[in-house]
Amino acid sequence: MAHRAERIAFACLASNFVAGLAACGDPSQTTGTETSPTSTSLTTTITTDPITGTSTATTDAETTDEPTAGTTTTTTTPPTSTTTTTNPTATDSDTSTTSPPCIGLECQIDQCNGNPDMTTLSGIVYAPEGTLPLYNITVYVPGGPLEPVVEGVTCDTCGDGLPGDPIIASLTNTKGEFKLTGVPSGQNIPLVVSVGKWRREVVLPEVVPCADNIAPYDLTRLPKNQSEGHIPKIALVTGGADPLECLLRKIGLEDGEFTPEAGSGRVNLYEGDGGADQYDDSLNGGAGFTGAGTLWGSLDNYKQYDMVLMACEGAQNGGDKSGAMRQNLVDYAGLGGRIFLSHWHNIWIEGGPDPWPSTADFVSEPDLPNPVTAKIDTSFPKGQALADWMINVGGSMVPGEMQIKEAQYTVDSVNEMTSTRWVYTDSPEDTVQYFTFNAPVGAPAEQQCGRVVDSDIHVSSGDSIGEPFPNGCETVGLSPQEKALVFMFFELSACLIPDDEDPIPG
Repeated sequence: MAHRAERIAFACLASNFVAGLAACGDPSQTTGTETSPTSTSLTTTITTDPITGTSTATTDAETTDEPTAGTTTTTTTPPTSTTTTTNPTATDSDTSTTSPPCIGLECQIDQCNGNPDMTTLSGIVYAPEGTLPLYNITVYVPGGPLEPVVEGVTCDTCGDGLPGDPIIASLTNTKGEFKLTGVPSGQNIPLVVSVGKWRREVVLPEVVPCADNIAPYDLTRLPKNQSEGHIPKIALVTGGADPLECLLRKIGLEDGEFTPEAGSGRVNLYEGDGGADQYDDSLNGGAGFTGAGTLWGSLDNYKQYDMVLMACEGAQNGGDKSGAMRQNLVDYAGLGGRIFLSHWHNIWIEGGPDPWPSTADFVSEPDLPNPVTAKIDTSFPKGQALADWMINVGGSMVPGEMQIKEAQYTVDSVNEMTSTRWVYTDSPEDTVQYFTFNAPVGAPAEQQCGRVVDSDIHVSSGDSIGEPFPNGCETVGLSPQEKALVFMFFELSACLIPDDEDPIPG
């Protein structure tokens, strides 16, 4: 498979080549007043001299407040602070004598009197619940059909290729905003919104040429069920100290996606010590959860899942986690598994096979004051993005700070050679509240496939523990520490890239 960066650059190069040609789309598509996907439209009239063949275009701006049924129209200024993939090698010397003919949707990139970048598409990507904007989500116009998402654990790095040979791609910023330039115009333009194995492909009713178009917000939400798109396969172990399963409902996953392993849902719940052990009678007939030992005891079981989340059990319970089980988790991470460990599940790292214990300095000290002010490490790109995003979504009142309830103290520091600190305290104690490392630990970055998040925070405090799912999920809205986990959850889903590098579409 071609590398992702190469394929994006090739698609963008093709777009630049097309810019040197006369528009090869249907000229009739450059006129019209239907502006349902946009807040501003430009009506373009093209007049062609039948003798010389010279075309002259005149453009008039027009605004409309008339929405299309089923879509959302906004009057705000389209976002501009985004990352857009372009071809850095293209020059003004590109001419029609050396350009290949346009293909497919590339032929619908209107030249707009020599400035094809005038056709733009802006929008905001939200979590499945529809109101929380998300950072580092890839948005692109595919140039061809999308390959199916591969099921089961895979090595997903940002050097792999985006499916569908994108014509133009972008990432959302810390306000969830994206902007694509040089977008094909016309009716029924495909658009893909994805992060890792979350993927939603939609069709825009119309993109108006030479205008700033706004994507309907409901179309740029990640899928909440499988009818809307692809959702990663997730295993979640419940626990007696952190009803983490409730957070997946809060981000918008529908209850129908929670099923036993033999069911068709994308989330399977396993019983951990003290945690919920069955569904409510109204969901899956009140079926009981499989014990966590079944998941932990088989690498083949792990390999069915893209992500594994473990809620704090209230103790390490090392006797329930054999050496073979710990090796299984290490092996799963090395294959590309994404793992979230809450509080005492740190035993998988601290007591795991070498070199996992070397990723951080573990201790067992009394809990921190409740609440406590934590700081966000802004020394690396995604850390700064977390700090900015928390301000934008109301999770922080002070840049780089957040309030934590029930903060624990089991990590003093991290090994900077292998791990990244995200959230920490420096008063009254120096602690690490969130850290990550990539796997296999110690392998060259280009050979790492998996990712582990360790949290010393009881994420879903406030919901009831041990109740049949979803009865214990009682709280409404997201607390600051839950918002921080939502950021980490989708960051955990994303394609793998070293933490000291800026993210790229993937």
